[in-house]
Amino acid sequence: MAEEDETESEEPKKGSKKPLLIGLVLALVLGGGGFYAVWSGLVLAPAPVATEGEKSPAEVAPMSDVAFVPVPPLVVNVGTGNQRRHLRFQAQLEVTPGYEEEVAKLLPRVVDVLNGYLRAVETPELERKTALIRLRAQMLRRVQVVTGQGRVRDLLIMEFVLN
Repeated sequence: MAEEDETESEEPKKGSKKPLLIGLVLALVLGGGGFYAVWSGLVLAPAPVATEGEKSPAEVAPMSDVAFVPVPPLVVNVGTGNQRRHLRFQAQLEVTPGYEEEVAKLLPRVVDVLNGYLRAVETPELERKTALIRLRAQMLRRVQVVTGQGRVRDLLIMEFVLN
């Protein structure tokens, strides 16, 4: 009897193939469903194109009129003593259409205001990540005071390099 128990225990038990079969069927069903969804356009479909006479799904508002007046490039010494560095600055003023000539006449004052402000800013403040946002707001406010309210909409910084 002892010999019979030993021979029975040596035979490996065969595992069920049921989980493997279920996994294979699920993979095929989900793969087929994904293919159908992409093929039919339910997923990743291109945006519908409007034909003549139809309105497009996303109406684009017309762009408002804008005009730009370039500000002459500035090179400003910043820092003191051994910490002397140079700041290259170039900008454009977004102007309400019709006021381009008036703003262009005032460019010497604008350059003077920007030059004076940029010289007064401390070097560590210029090196901060958020410095450009704050400086832009400060400079825009000063430019609007010089040019008069309603003429300059925005100050666009084209170049800001600290050497």
